[in-house]
Amino acid sequence: MRIAMTSMRPFIGWLTVAFFLLFGAGWLGNLHPAMAAGLFLWLFLVIVWVAFGVVHEAETLAEMLGEPLGTLVLTLSIVIIEVVLISAVMLSSPGSATLARDTMYAVLMIVLNGVVGLGLLMGGIRHYEQTYNLKGASAYLSVIIPLTIIALVLPDFTTSTHGGTLSPVQSVMFSLLTIGLYGVFLWLQTGRHRGYFVAPDAQPIDPKEMEHHRPEAIDKKQLLIHFVLLLVNILPIVILSKSMAKILDYGIEATGAPAALGGIVIATLVFAPEGISALIAIRADRLTRAINLCLGAVTSTLGLTVPAVLGISLYTGHPVLLGLAPSSIVMLIATLILSSITFSNSRTTMLEGAVHLSLFVVFLVLVFSP
Repeated sequence: MRIAMTSMRPFIGWLTVAFFLLFGAGWLGNLHPAMAAGLFLWLFLVIVWVAFGVVHEAETLAEMLGEPLGTLVLTLSIVIIEVVLISAVMLSSPGSATLARDTMYAVLMIVLNGVVGLGLLMGGIRHYEQTYNLKGASAYLSVIIPLTIIALVLPDFTTSTHGGTLSPVQSVMFSLLTIGLYGVFLWLQTGRHRGYFVAPDAQPIDPKEMEHHRPEAIDKKQLLIHFVLLLVNILPIVILSKSMAKILDYGIEATGAPAALGGIVIATLVFAPEGISALIAIRADRLTRAINLCLGAVTSTLGLTVPAVLGISLYTGHPVLLGLAPSSIVMLIATLILSSITFSNSRTTMLEGAVHLSLFVVFLVLVFSP
């Protein structure tokens, strides 16, 4: 039954693609509230359903490749979907200057406070205390903190431009810096320091011991098959993203909803399967894997989204507003400080989860009541 369900996911995705290729122009050209709501619900459910197929194939690859490569495949697959969705909205709606900022901010709040908070609370109730690889979490945060400040805080304080934007020179230099820092992190994560990203009792962390560790032989044919299946699941989401972008843009404008809601919808849409995977891992007392999923998602989001949106901005000439509002900056700094404290000890309890969830509730309140 599970195999049948797995094979149905890409079929439903591609069937939806066929419908939108045949009839989408007419549907999207005559949107009204009831139709927009129906199409949005349809696309939302299909994209989430197919995204679970992406997670399934990525987790299969994870088992074949081992950690941390497996988790990296999963996070990169999910973040690529996010970048495509943001890019589709930006290219189809030049007025969506704040979407990338709102999405990155929403990812930070949802993952670092919502998923981490709920996960640590669940794990604390079920397991009392949980252990994880402290060096891996510290490595993630050492990259997340500077990339977050550069992308979402610094633009509010530069004087070359105004309104939280960056000049062309700053956009190019910050994009190169972001790509370079993220590239160095990936090189270390998949190279001599890969032991930082596995459970403490699963593999030696000493680099000299790691050099002598030889993974089991990988069936390259099976690896290729699952990689192709991963693409088969991702492509429908990529193709449907443009239609989703138009409906989302129409819905926010028609209902007068906060502009930040678009970023929250995209973040929730994209990271729901990965968030559920992280919670399942915590419930099974695999906290290191959950942290790799959560902090890896944030790191990949910053490392890939910032260069992509700044590149689109330079190409199209449409400005991208990255700087956050003062209240959001306060929330962001509080989240980074709290995350640094939470992951400064190799054991976690339900108290950390409760505090993170409290910040998440504040975030939601501020969205609808700034």
